[in-house]
Amino acid sequence: MKGQLSNFDRRKNYIILAENAYSGEDRKNAIKFYIKALKFKGSKADNVQILYNMAIIYDELDIPEKALKAYERIVRLDKREAGAYYGMAIMYERLKDKEKALNLYSKAVEIDPYYDRAYFYMANLYDEIGDKYKAIYYYQKVISLNPNDYIAYNNLGSIYEELKDYDKAYDMIKNSIQINPNYYKALFNMGVIYKKLNNHKKAIEYYDKSIENNNSYSDSYLNKSAIYIEEGKLKESIEVLTEGIKHNPYAKYLYYNRACCYARLNEIDKAIKDLRKALVIYPQIIEMINIDEDLDNLREDERFIALTNQRKKDI
Repeated sequence: MKGQLSNFDRRKNYIILAENAYSGEDRKNAIKFYIKALKFKGSKADNVQILYNMAIIYDELDIPEKALKAYERIVRLDKREAGAYYGMAIMYERLKDKEKALNLYSKAVEIDPYYDRAYFYMANLYDEIGDKYKAIYYYQKVISLNPNDYIAYNNLGSIYEELKDYDKAYDMIKNSIQINPNYYKALFNMGVIYKKLNNHKKAIEYYDKSIENNNSYSDSYLNKSAIYIEEGKLKESIEVLTEGIKHNPYAKYLYYNRACCYARLNEIDKAIKDLRKALVIYPQIIEMINIDEDLDNLREDERFIALTNQRKKDI
């Protein structure tokens, strides 16, 4: 007669069941089996790994609060687990608590000074809250640890562009493109820089490259169309915007800019149709509509009046 399973074997079986459930995309049962496995004694290292797995699954299930608790349990087991602090920081970002996220990223790099992803997201957060110089510092830290991080180069170049340091911006974006010639955001940002340098031909060239690599990034169409509008080439702008809308049917500003072009060409019906679509997607765009001189020849049209009055009531 076979003896009963030992606690070690029970724990192992529950871990296997959890892994099989996860492989079958049954995340909820995977969690249940991991919880059962933790009821049986195991090594600290095994417990930490189970809790990491649970945190990742909770994240995938979009339950950041429970993911946080799993990471907190890891820290209680081992205060030197940099990955747990990093995981908590990611969750606090999801929960819109940027201050806690920054503190936890800082804790992660304090434990592991080579944690380049923690530096990356610290830089990203500092950029979001407007502290550009700290963002620059941490992106430079990322690049020093990972010289092939083309996204860090691109983001750094974007910050320099915002600071109007176009030489540094150009160098950073150039490095990004050299590492990954197909990264659409770097190609887009190079277009932005060339536009700031008044080189419209090169700007359009890079917007086209960005579109070629990702036609779902609506800003490339928007910026390209803006150059044509500036040059008075309204029909060319409409062609670009129409192509952009084909690939980005919910891009409010593509409809809005096309409406402005139609209005300037006195194609009133088409202009109002596009404004209606832009307003459905983003009602707050009424604020732009109310002051945009490009739309002045629509303001006496009954359809335009009805459309804008209705949106004022909705808001």
